[in-house]
Amino acid sequence: MILGHIGARKGSKGVPGKNFRPLCGKPLIDWSLDQLFANPRVGAVVVSTDDEAIYDHAVKRGALDIGLRPAELATDTAPKWGVWQHALAASEAKAGPVSAFLDLDCTSPLRIPEDIDGALDLFINEHPDMVMSVCEARKNPYFNLVEPDAAGALHVSKPLPGGVWARQDAPVVYEHVGVVYVVAPDYLRKAKTIYEGRVVPYVLPSDRCHDIDTPYDFRLVEFLLNEQLAAGVRKV
Repeated sequence: MILGHIGARKGSKGVPGKNFRPLCGKPLIDWSLDQLFANPRVGAVVVSTDDEAIYDHAVKRGALDIGLRPAELATDTAPKWGVWQHALAASEAKAGPVSAFLDLDCTSPLRIPEDIDGALDLFINEHPDMVMSVCEARKNPYFNLVEPDAAGALHVSKPLPGGVWARQDAPVVYEHVGVVYVVAPDYLRKAKTIYEGRVVPYVLPSDRCHDIDTPYDFRLVEFLLNEQLAAGVRKV
């Protein structure tokens, strides 16, 4: 059984209440919830939250009733990995063994259904410990990311012998984005951090990889989501 998961913590310093804030006609979380409920490969859905309103909303829509997230997993510093581990254990107690843990970040609503299916297909075909969505980084540490030395002078963050003088000659680097993750349950139970095992990239176009962290992000995502709706890529 594939378990679909969304984490939606109550607190948000950048955009207060963002996970339940209306976006293009419905709460932000519903853009991800709708995709999980609509996907025939997903056998159960769970929302991990410390927000009673979000929790009640999710359970009424059909999410598993696992209770609110423990207080120690509801802080600014609580690791995503620990939240996932708790959600997996609580869900299996309710719905039985899970074959794949599918996580969608609530704050990345620009994904389309094909992004989810593509990540699941990669997980099934490659048998990694984890599939992580990424996009090609706009700035490259071998070329145009710089950092100061002890004297304050700037240097390329990751210099190579002879230097890199054109972006296309630099090694490819990715941005870790929260559009979609697929995790092997055994790995999630045993590992302490994301990168202990074989984590493979699922590369997405950057225009679907915007995460909402600030009021500016919210306005930008709203604009791009309206474009998707107007183009018929998405439905309200």
